[in-house]
Amino acid sequence: MVRITDVARRAGVSPSTVSYALSGKRPISAATRRRVEEAARELGYRPQSGAAGLGSSKVLAVAAPLRGGVHLPAMMRLTQSVVTAARAHDHDVLLLTHEDGLNRLGGPAPVDALLVVDVGLRDPRLSRLRSLRRPAVLIGLPAHPPGVPCVDLDYRAAGEACVRHLARLGHRAVALAGPPPEVYLRETASARRLVEGFTATADRHRLASSVHPAEPSSAHALADRLLRARPAPTAVVVQNDALLVPLLTALRQRGLRVPQDLSVLAVGTDVPDTVSAVTVPSAELGALGVELLLCERTGPPGPETTLLPPQLSERGSTGPA
Repeated sequence: MVRITDVARRAGVSPSTVSYALSGKRPISAATRRRVEEAARELGYRPQSGAAGLGSSKVLAVAAPLRGGVHLPAMMRLTQSVVTAARAHDHDVLLLTHEDGLNRLGGPAPVDALLVVDVGLRDPRLSRLRSLRRPAVLIGLPAHPPGVPCVDLDYRAAGEACVRHLARLGHRAVALAGPPPEVYLRETASARRLVEGFTATADRHRLASSVHPAEPSSAHALADRLLRARPAPTAVVVQNDALLVPLLTALRQRGLRVPQDLSVLAVGTDVPDTVSAVTVPSAELGALGVELLLCERTGPPGPETTLLPPQLSERGSTGPA
């Protein structure tokens, strides 16, 4: 199945620009429109109709609970991409930010379809999702997908890519600075799967590895812990947007130079352009989630699981051990 994100990549534009160019919902330059139309024609892409796609009320619900350990700017960037893609298909978005948001919909859900984000490996919301009897897409990959499409960054592959990159640079001891402990206790899929890829690849390359759940406020304590560790890591992977800059500051204050003394690699949404990173493609995930919802109602069934391959960008914060 050709997706809107495939057309966006071919045309060199964002998924929302593809939607606007093909739907005429917003003015797009003639050159960009031609490029999008040519890419769609070459790939055989057929956009779904917004009016016929998801019923009469034309409202999507996004279950995005703002709970402990969630980095609000990253969550808002993802929901913004959903809103943009939905608007291009003439749909509104109902944002459910409470932990119990799906249960609060009550009776017949007053929405046409559901997007569920921040998914856990054994997410308790999945049973409620089945009872609502609405098309649904998960942005996240549970341990046992419930028979609805799932889309996410391949976090296990991201962990693998980070360790392979560091191993090629000669690092023999690596650390992972992850999200706060409660994120792991909830078994958030993105955090758990990245740990799996990180530790398995470190073991395969015979690297010493350690995992450190961390609050942003604990950056100085984490820096001290890394310095005291034996063997001391020569590289750290940070999967925690709010922790990254405070940790870099704490390392500098302890006289460590990046990357001469310690390499730093990030996996996240908001990463400074000086830090080597696997960037989470929020805009692509949101657009693809909406696209899959449209396909659930009007076209052939979408793939059950779509994992976007990680792209690692070297930006100067990683170097030889």
